[in-house]
Amino acid sequence: MSTYVYGITRSPAPHLREGLTGVGDPPRPVRILQRDGLVALVSDAPEDLRPKRRELLAHQQVLAEVNAERVVLPMRFGSLSEDDGTVGEVLVERAEHFLERLDTLEGKVEYNIKASHDQEAVLHVVMAQQPELRAESEANRAAGGGSYEQKLALGEKVARAVQAREPVDAALLRHAVEPLAAEVSEGPQSAGWLTNLSVLVDREAADELLSAVEELGNSAPQLDLKVNGPLPPYSFVEKTDASADATAGVRAAPAAG
Repeated sequence: MSTYVYGITRSPAPHLREGLTGVGDPPRPVRILQRDGLVALVSDAPEDLRPKRRELLAHQQVLAEVNAERVVLPMRFGSLSEDDGTVGEVLVERAEHFLERLDTLEGKVEYNIKASHDQEAVLHVVMAQQPELRAESEANRAAGGGSYEQKLALGEKVARAVQAREPVDAALLRHAVEPLAAEVSEGPQSAGWLTNLSVLVDREAADELLSAVEELGNSAPQLDLKVNGPLPPYSFVEKTDASADATAGVRAAPAAG
């Protein structure tokens, strides 16, 4: 049976909650493998594993429980090895590298922070900062709303003004978190988000980071801020190629068909 790998941490082995399970239906019990001062968090790999919500959450939960206690190098969802012996070989072969990465990330956690525009609030900001738009809007309103063409022209101007604010407001978040962060990584962009930041921060500075984000939300009400964390350092393992090294002798589960 193949072995499913969740992540790697250092010895001594973490205390796993009794009955902790991971992926699979029924969920497979999580166990530990130790080699050369390292611990791999593993379970038996279920057949026909697919990235369903329950499976993704189970993977994340195993990592979150260990991350609450100590630093862990998270593996990508669906990381499989031929067997426990192959996992042990990878730990031995890459021990120096894994220990260096664990040292670098020791005492740190990741927060993901996304910013989008609160549409009503950003319109207030645009109108307050651009008196010509406010005057045109008031003139239309005084004329009973204005003609269709006038409404369309004003709407296009406002849309351009809001769009011009997007990089400005995205920068506000980065400027707020950078002084507190050990590292900041820009995540993939998607529709609806101004910016998507992964922030690596000392555990002791986490409350200060959250306070800074809260203060930004108060001072810039046009921003809608979503915070997720603390998380294992997903973004920063990838960046330093540790995840790629970790998957030597490990294959990904097949994608959903």
